[in-house]
Amino acid sequence: MARPRTFDEKQVLTAVRDQFWDAGYAATSLEDLMRVSGLGKGSLYAAFGDKRQLFLRALRSYTEDSHEALRKALSEPPRALDALRLLLDAPIDDPTGTRRGCLMANSTCELGNADPEVLAHAHRTYETSTALIGDCVARAQREGDLPSGADPIALARALLAAQQGLVFMSRTGLDTATLAATAQSLAAQLLPDRTDAR
Repeated sequence: MARPRTFDEKQVLTAVRDQFWDAGYAATSLEDLMRVSGLGKGSLYAAFGDKRQLFLRALRSYTEDSHEALRKALSEPPRALDALRLLLDAPIDDPTGTRRGCLMANSTCELGNADPEVLAHAHRTYETSTALIGDCVARAQREGDLPSGADPIALARALLAAQQGLVFMSRTGLDTATLAATAQSLAAQLLPDRTDAR
């Protein structure tokens, strides 16, 4: 009879996810995964499968957490327009975390051409993010803070592209002040002042 697991699966996935996030897929070795997880090869593979399967599990865990955080961030401010502006500020407010970039974007750049499953997951991830942001845009329109005639999904895609661009720029070592000024410029163009929208 198989022995019960004596480790926290979520904790192991988080440690493994951080390793892939820091080093990338190709540069992460089995020894790295054993070291960060605290598990032997047999236990690691018995619980999660081979390196690729473990990576895909970690990537799904990352996107689930990211979407939950996005839902929370978009729903907390009293007005939707403020939530959308905060979306562009996020890469600047947490520069230490974003210097690693977005794990989904990093993984798509590294593996998207070679691994159709990663590419398909990336597509689903960004479509879900777009839909969540689009709902917030529609709420801002109902609140009278954005023009009612604009396509919420089109604006959501533009906002997501802008936010991901800021995350990427942060990885180049761009200073915080320049990132903040860029975010403000993007917000001014994509999310006009309430008085201008009315």
